[in-house]
Amino acid sequence: MRIGIDIDDTTLVTVNSMIKYADKFDIEELGRKGTNSNLGLIKNRYYLKVLYGWDDETKFAFFNKYYKDVLKECFPFTNSPEIIRRLKKDGHEIYFITARLTNITNCDAENITKETFKKYNIPYDKLIVNAKDKLKYCLDNDIKLFIEDSYETCKELEEKGIKTILVTTKMNENIKDNNIKRVNDWNEIYKIISEMIK
Repeated sequence: MRIGIDIDDTTLVTVNSMIKYADKFDIEELGRKGTNSNLGLIKNRYYLKVLYGWDDETKFAFFNKYYKDVLKECFPFTNSPEIIRRLKKDGHEIYFITARLTNITNCDAENITKETFKKYNIPYDKLIVNAKDKLKYCLDNDIKLFIEDSYETCKELEEKGIKTILVTTKMNENIKDNNIKRVNDWNEIYKIISEMIK
């Protein structure tokens, strides 16, 4: 089966380094107070705007200064490398489809991602970055299952017949939808996929 997988806060934990550097930027560059690590306020993918009250110009000033550091400090979500290696060994094709930005100054998101995957021995068949419309890339690449932390993306894909697995995070933990499979770790992902192909 061809499996599509999101990266940030699905395969790798990104929110920790994002908040670390966003706090640094908010305090040192803007002379404000940061978030006091109040991750409980993170409810959707626009959490930088919500937590800090930044406009787009401020957000991209932050990205231009720290996005590279944010990406370099990501680490695996639970045991994602081990399970992805097992999925690959089982014969599945692994397509990483991520909205990681490619228009940030002095930040080669694609190469940083490849280096991170190499560091943690995460195998894959294809890496697609800057994928703003994940549905399009899933359809274009014949993805049968997509693993993601965005509820909105899962819902959109499910409506087009692509099965999804929603990884539980602060952003989606309170959303109730019995039509979308939800997991807390990658062992649960492996179990669901194993049952799908029986």
